[in-house]
Amino acid sequence: MQIPSSATSGLRPGSADLLAGDSSGIIDWLMTETRDERFIDNIFVEMCDKLIEAGVPVSRGTLHFRILHPQWLGARILWLKGMKEADIRTFGYGVEDTAQYRNSPINELNSGATVVRQRLEPAFGDALPYPLYDELRAEGHTDYVAWHLKHTLGKQHIITFASDRPGGFSDAEIGFLADLLPAFALVSEIRLKNRLARTLLETYVGPHASEQILAGATTRGSGVTVSAAILICDLRDFTAISDMWPRDDVIELLNGYFDAMSEPIQRHGGEILKFMGDGLLAIFPLSSASACHDLLKAIREGQAAMMALNEENLKKGHAPLGYGIGVHVGDVMYGNIGSRSRLDFTVIGPAVNIASRLEALTKELKRPVLLSRAFVEAAGCQAELENLGLHALRGLGEPIDVFAF
Repeated sequence: MQIPSSATSGLRPGSADLLAGDSSGIIDWLMTETRDERFIDNIFVEMCDKLIEAGVPVSRGTLHFRILHPQWLGARILWLKGMKEADIRTFGYGVEDTAQYRNSPINELNSGATVVRQRLEPAFGDALPYPLYDELRAEGHTDYVAWHLKHTLGKQHIITFASDRPGGFSDAEIGFLADLLPAFALVSEIRLKNRLARTLLETYVGPHASEQILAGATTRGSGVTVSAAILICDLRDFTAISDMWPRDDVIELLNGYFDAMSEPIQRHGGEILKFMGDGLLAIFPLSSASACHDLLKAIREGQAAMMALNEENLKKGHAPLGYGIGVHVGDVMYGNIGSRSRLDFTVIGPAVNIASRLEALTKELKRPVLLSRAFVEAAGCQAELENLGLHALRGLGEPIDVFAF
């Protein structure tokens, strides 16, 4: 959509300098005074406030970023005049197939337009091409403009501004906003890449490990001793299932199983450190006084989720899935382990080995969840459990007292 010429009359007091396109003050601020601000939404809010101070009549601004996230395709950052903090909303995969997206100026930009401009006042016509424009008009906005925000290697995001002044933006003000885009693109790309790095680390190693890595724990052997409740879970008969089922069915099964078990763990403060084929390793640090109780809640909710998943599997003609869970408590070494060039941020130690042996014992005892006496005493939950007596565990000199749900 071509930008029509706009009248320069009706500028706010103090905005005459904009006719010269002098945006250098805000550009200097972007390049030299935002280095200590980590979050792009805060910078965007402050920039919009500075635009108003400079006489540019912005009443609304948005940023639309694509993000690397397993659950979200992108995020929108919204600022409205008077807001001290931006509103951030994420969008899931598939949003581009919705009518709302297809019938929007954002889609027009993503389809090849270099800029989108729309006057919103009735004097410019009652029939507006997109529903968003009707919403903006109803909110009192008079003008709208959107551009690509160009990052390196051809990556493009979107920035938009709206005005609520009668007559909308002048040509000089549109030029002023356009002049800011290269500097804001640089500033936003740095923050976005920092956020993407954190998101990717959180996705692959968990939130606590990602914090350690970003804080500099990147050398082999670096780490700390952590007191934690340890949970190890493994799917039963997965080898036979993977040999007999089609590949896509196996992936769907694994994802359903991991969702059922993982989401309660994360919801109750646990950290999943590793997916090991069809198994997972998680810890609940004892720095939280409720860690042991949180672990028990996670197991119960995971079992309920597995029951629901198995009901769905039975409807599809699949046999129900079995699993084994071993639980122990103790000190673990939490840090970087591996070769010189390939590291894994994980936990090791005798306490992890006992949890693993308990998980293996579930096959022999035909009980899905086994817990050590050490954990049961730490949780104070002996009355809720069944004591199965002493059992020898491979690699341990002394048998341990074992409990089951």
